[in-house]
Amino acid sequence: HLMNLEDQKVALAVRKVIPQITRAVDLAADAMANGGRLIYLGAGTSGRLGLLDASECRPTFGSDKVVAVLAGGPQAMFRASEGTEDNRASARKDLQQIRLNKKDILVGIAASGRTPYTLEGLRYAREKGAPTIAVTANPKSPMQELADVVIAVNVGPEIVSGSTRLKAGTAQKLVLNMLSTAAMVRLGRVFSGLMVHMEMTNEKLRERGRSILMK
Repeated sequence: HLMNLEDQKVALAVRKVIPQITRAVDLAADAMANGGRLIYLGAGTSGRLGLLDASECRPTFGSDKVVAVLAGGPQAMFRASEGTEDNRASARKDLQQIRLNKKDILVGIAASGRTPYTLEGLRYAREKGAPTIAVTANPKSPMQELADVVIAVNVGPEIVSGSTRLKAGTAQKLVLNMLSTAAMVRLGRVFSGLMVHMEMTNEKLRERGRSILMK
């Protein structure tokens, strides 16, 4: 019951930053419309949430314009690799590997707002002339100085002190949902609330595609 009461505060906290999310959607949609990508960067839970959102955009919207970079590489999705979040050089190397450029937009995700890997990634994106967005649960984080838009969702203390996989993680998931989905709507990948660009890769999705066409 206590966890549920705390979770109910998250959506209300996200509602307070809708103006910032709106500005981020504008930047993301413009970047993708002009040949760029929406790139998520993070470590630990934050990075995994970015990877989750990015991986779902192709089947949902038929777009490969949303990509994610996770500290420690793909294997960190399944096994904790907490030490990698301190590796600043790795952030630069990872972004160089995917050829981040000024057409792209980088979203740095860090609940604490102090993760060295994510901060260095934002710094590198700035050097490349790419727009930057920060998604954090810390309104006074160092990310403020490195982002064009700061989405800081103040969810308050966690029920397990410091465990940002709880309310902070839920807030990040909600923000990323809004960011990618609203940008895809802006880009015409959705029609009247229907996933008209979804990929029909199995029987369930083929049936859904038929249903969408009939509607």
